[in-house]
Amino acid sequence: MKIEVWSDYVCPFCYIGKRTLEKALVQAGFDSQAEVSYKAYQLNPNTPVNSAVPTYESLAKKFGQTVEQAKEMSKGVAEHARSVGLEYDFDNMVEANTLAAHRLVKWAETHGKDGELTEMLMDKYFIQAENVGNHEVLVSIAESVGLPKDEAVKVLESDQFMGQVQLDIAEAGQIGVQGVPFFVVNRKYAISGAQPVEAFVEALEQIAEEEGIRPKLKPMGKKTSFCTGDSCDGN
Repeated sequence: MKIEVWSDYVCPFCYIGKRTLEKALVQAGFDSQAEVSYKAYQLNPNTPVNSAVPTYESLAKKFGQTVEQAKEMSKGVAEHARSVGLEYDFDNMVEANTLAAHRLVKWAETHGKDGELTEMLMDKYFIQAENVGNHEVLVSIAESVGLPKDEAVKVLESDQFMGQVQLDIAEAGQIGVQGVPFFVVNRKYAISGAQPVEAFVEALEQIAEEEGIRPKLKPMGKKTSFCTGDSCDGN
């Protein structure tokens, strides 16, 4: 089961959707059979690089609200995040341009670290309230998942992997992505938004039935070792 996810590192529902998908895959029994990859998408491509504008102010401007209204709106999102085990720190977040972060993840993919870096970028932004648009922060995050610092610096100081990021964004437009997170399964099925775990499970089970995919067996009871003939099972 191939799952492609269009998302952005400053999208609060994208991290919620990521965690929900992970829980649903385990619950449905497809976690060992799913190949999940993350595609680039920018919610606010015009955000200045290294902006220090607080998230509440940025949201207020974007939606034509007061800062207090933006804070109230964020409370509901924070509660939604908490329901899947994520503790968002909206009070200390600042807006961020994510283009460099997306390029860095494309580079991390060449090292087999794109999944780890994606998770860490979201954690650092939403949980630790670090600015993932800042190059020094990005280099530090890359190092934290075992990526070479000197290579990360070179990527960020250039326009490397820009083409791959632009391709993802263009493809999103071609398939009709109007908001993120957006999940595409086996290039045939689409799930939009951070759906509840139960909805994800139901969708995955329906897709698996149509695709002829069986969930992994769930071991029950106490595991023991048996020997028969000339072989034994593992401990």
